[in-house]
Amino acid sequence: MSAKADDNVGAGAIRADHRFDEAALARWMEANVDGFAGPLTVEQFKGGQSNPTYKLITPGRAYVLRRKPPGQLLKGAHAVDREARVIAALGTAGFPVPRMFGLCTDEAVIGTWFYVMEMVEGRIFWDATIPEVGNAERAALFDAMNATIADLHKVDYAAIGLGDYGRPGNYFARQIARWSQQYLDDAEAGRDPNMDRLVAWLPDNIPAADETAITHGDFRIDNMIFHPTEPRVIAVLDWELSTLGHPGADFAYHAMMYRMPPHIVAGLGGADIAALGIPDEADYLAAYCRRTGRDAMPEYDFYVAFNFFRLAAIFHGIKGRVIRGTASSAQAKERVGVLPELTAIAWEQAVRAGAR
Repeated sequence: MSAKADDNVGAGAIRADHRFDEAALARWMEANVDGFAGPLTVEQFKGGQSNPTYKLITPGRAYVLRRKPPGQLLKGAHAVDREARVIAALGTAGFPVPRMFGLCTDEAVIGTWFYVMEMVEGRIFWDATIPEVGNAERAALFDAMNATIADLHKVDYAAIGLGDYGRPGNYFARQIARWSQQYLDDAEAGRDPNMDRLVAWLPDNIPAADETAITHGDFRIDNMIFHPTEPRVIAVLDWELSTLGHPGADFAYHAMMYRMPPHIVAGLGGADIAALGIPDEADYLAAYCRRTGRDAMPEYDFYVAFNFFRLAAIFHGIKGRVIRGTASSAQAKERVGVLPELTAIAWEQAVRAGAR
């Protein structure tokens, strides 16, 4: 297991600043979660940058709780109610998500909004090269990820009650404006020259092609649970950034792993993917296009540049939370440390897409 996996896997003692009234939670679950039977034991998962996540253990089963972090929050961030809504809706469509048990918007219970979902048991891979398996299974696991994100983008969002989950159309203009403003507004986190270049370049170079689908927003290998023995995805996690958006952008975020150094997030940068049996970036893109009925994706490099920018803006936000003392993960400071490298890579992608 890699050091990164060691840092993120498992649950243990609750951080002092993330403790809450466990008896009040147990009372809420007795009233709101079908089949709940205590006694209840609460542990905190090590991973998770944004919303503190807990393992709820009872004699009969385990659950997962995600909550807004305590403290002063940026407007619109940490929307656990949106996470709960999209997970519940996708479950009705047969998409692989955990079962949703309930959402609580009464801050009097544990201090912040939270939701409780099923604890799905399976494999999580923190290293995108998946060293735990052989080449044949590794290729099958990549194909399973590709099929899963294609299936997500083919879901009829209106049919499952998500017609108002976001604003269809103009996704890039709205997202670039949102993340640019969040970056510019967080004065405590400071400015970065590459981010300033991207804020100026991206709005003037948005491709004309536009379409809408449910987008996950953080579709990485380490946000999926795979079957314990089979090469298939049984649960997609961490829907905080989901919306109605551009499916090409969502796929490009996922495919950033091909250009991502592994010490930043789970990436393939520097790996000999041919020797590992991993499809190359062009083949992986072509497989997604086939599954979603596209001939090609000529705007792909812009989509990748946008996504590196957005990830850099997220890391910049983590930097602000570290400074303000509200970061919810012990790894948050690591993310802050790689921010200059990430913003430089983001600008390199813009150059690849035609920036000068």
